[in-house]
Amino acid sequence: MSYQPKSAFSAAINAVEETLIAAILGAMTLITFANVVVRYAFNSNILWALEATTYLFAWLVLLGAGYAVKTSAHLGVDVLVNALPAGPRKALGLICAAVCSTVALLLLKGSWEFWAPFAELSPTSGRWFPTGFEEARGRGWFETDDVPMPAWLNAWFAEWFTLGEPEEKIPRLSHDFIMPGAALLLSVRFILAGVDIWTGTRGTLVASHEVEDALDEVAAAREAEERRA
Repeated sequence: MSYQPKSAFSAAINAVEETLIAAILGAMTLITFANVVVRYAFNSNILWALEATTYLFAWLVLLGAGYAVKTSAHLGVDVLVNALPAGPRKALGLICAAVCSTVALLLLKGSWEFWAPFAELSPTSGRWFPTGFEEARGRGWFETDDVPMPAWLNAWFAEWFTLGEPEEKIPRLSHDFIMPGAALLLSVRFILAGVDIWTGTRGTLVASHEVEDALDEVAAAREAEERRA
């Protein structure tokens, strides 16, 4: 099923997501290709290429998880579910959405606790659910191993975060932000999916027949091509 935004705001968010995912994938490809050329043509290497593509891949996966929930792109096996009447099928969909939302919220809490010290913020207290905030040793000075800090970003970042002290490498604050950010997005998407199942605008969380649909499209395209020939 193709995703259709319900409002101008949803369309704008969708455009930002798709553009960011495409840009990350393109950047990974370019960095990897450039590193291969440098290695085999000049017997050298881009020192920060591997680390940068690793972090970009993490961004791609974590952003893609929420995007796939929104577009029903996650795969699933729903043979037994589809064999049930509409009422029980809807109830199972709501249970699935509730479980997934709970797991996503737990991921949000855990990722915030991991990321907060890098941003000089307070992690939440409580084992399962936030019960407040607690003090933690700040880790805002932690940097990546190899990825250099762009000069244009360093001036702004130093004034805002490090009290005028420039950074040599990208701080952990920036790239690890994707963990709580993506967990929040994933939580919202699962909750909205549950609302859509409740209101009847969506059947399930997954699209288990997308491979069959793709094969049908290929077969239809082939038949149309044969007719033209």
